[in-house]
Amino acid sequence: MSRIDHFNNPQAPPANSVVPSTTAVVTDPHGRIVLVKRRDNELWALPGGGLDLGESITDCVIREVREEAGLDVTITSLIGVYTNPNHVIEYSDGEVRQQFSLCFATDLIGGTLSTDDESTDIRWVAPEDIDDLPMHPSMRLRITHYEEHRAQPYLG
Repeated sequence: MSRIDHFNNPQAPPANSVVPSTTAVVTDPHGRIVLVKRRDNELWALPGGGLDLGESITDCVIREVREEAGLDVTITSLIGVYTNPNHVIEYSDGEVRQQFSLCFATDLIGGTLSTDDESTDIRWVAPEDIDDLPMHPSMRLRITHYEEHRAQPYLG
C-alpha cells in the first residue's frame, strides 16, 4: 500500500482516522542514528509504527524497533508528542490518518540490524549526514528535538 504525507497542505484530504503510533531514536556507541528507508513512500525515517490493541505505548515502541530494525532497546525518555492536525497521511486504501505519534529516546541493548517487509534499506547515519537524505519534515523535526536535549518533551 502506498502513502502520501500531506504536511501543512491546504489541498490535503480531510482525516478519517487517528491511530496512536510511535517512533524511536536509536543510537549506536558512535552517536549514529538508525534510519529505515520506507517502502511505501521511499523516504528515510525513524523506526516506528502503530499501536496494537492490548498494547501499551512503551511496548509498542520496543516492538516496532525490533520488527523494523532488528534491534532491542530500552526507553530512556520521551522526546515529544506530535499531533499536528495539518499533517495527514493518505493511504491508497482510502484511509487518511491524522498524525498522532510519540517519539522516544532509547538505549540500544542488543539485536542485529535488519530490515522487514516495510522497508527497503536500513543504516546507521551520522547526525551530520542526515540532511543529505530524503526525509519527511516531521521526521527531521523529531531528530532535531532529540539533538536539542530538551528539558521537557515537545508537545505539538
